[in-house]
Amino acid sequence: LEPKDRDMAMVFQNYALYPHMTVYDNMAFGLKIRHVPKDEIDRRVHEASRILDIENQLNKKPKAMSGGQRQRVALGRAIVRKPKVFLLDEPLSNLDAKLRSSMRSEITRLHHVLGTTFIYVTHDQIEAMTMGTKIVVMKLGVIQQVDSPMNLYDYPVNEFVAGFIGTPQMNFFDAKMDYEGKDVSITSSFNKIMCSVDDISRIDIINIINKKPVVVGIRPEHVVLCKPNDKNAFECEISVIEALGNECNLIVESVVDKTRITIRTLRNDNFTLGQKIYVKLDLSKMHLFLKESTN
Repeated sequence: LEPKDRDMAMVFQNYALYPHMTVYDNMAFGLKIRHVPKDEIDRRVHEASRILDIENQLNKKPKAMSGGQRQRVALGRAIVRKPKVFLLDEPLSNLDAKLRSSMRSEITRLHHVLGTTFIYVTHDQIEAMTMGTKIVVMKLGVIQQVDSPMNLYDYPVNEFVAGFIGTPQMNFFDAKMDYEGKDVSITSSFNKIMCSVDDISRIDIINIINKKPVVVGIRPEHVVLCKPNDKNAFECEISVIEALGNECNLIVESVVDKTRITIRTLRNDNFTLGQKIYVKLDLSKMHLFLKESTN
């Protein structure tokens, strides 16, 4: 179909507003070239400007507006079309962090008010997680997983998806699995974890029997502080402390081979650089990926 017949509206990364036109004319232009009646154009522009809270900006030109206001005009130009689908190409990438956060909320509210499909392209996984009702994760043009935000977080299908979703990024390390009596052993370069099959969700018995190498994935919030004599505990040394107010990110190194692991924990002002601590993995939250399928 010709673009004019597709009934889609696009919001570009660079806004693409006409600099010589006022906000009103920018929003109305697409309707004028479709020969929509003047009173209908006026009604739609004012309705969209009210939704976006830019009614007092209609007589301004883009150069007199902030980045966030220009972004709202670009959204308004799409809204007045009343399309079947909105296409948004990284619309917030040119905004500062505070404005980006407020515009995320604005677009989410807009989606709820309009009840129209939004297809939103972004490299920012926070935008994807907070705004999406369904996320398509792609790598080199190939779809890796299609799911709800929380399912992507809890049940990533491969290492790429697991590493892309979540901040700080998931910890990964190579290991091999084997049976030892009735238990399963997961042996890495710095630790040996003993567990039952029931401890690990979605474990693949065939791969244990074949002793295939795996990549263990564990999110920072699922690496927990523990006592030296706790089962599967291992000793680490704190190398970086990132205090975030109510919580804290620790980057630690295994005392065995200096493997680096990120931990997210509650605020503790007693942490010091070089301090020795003991940690263990929450086995119920651990992810296992086949080594050969993670590239």
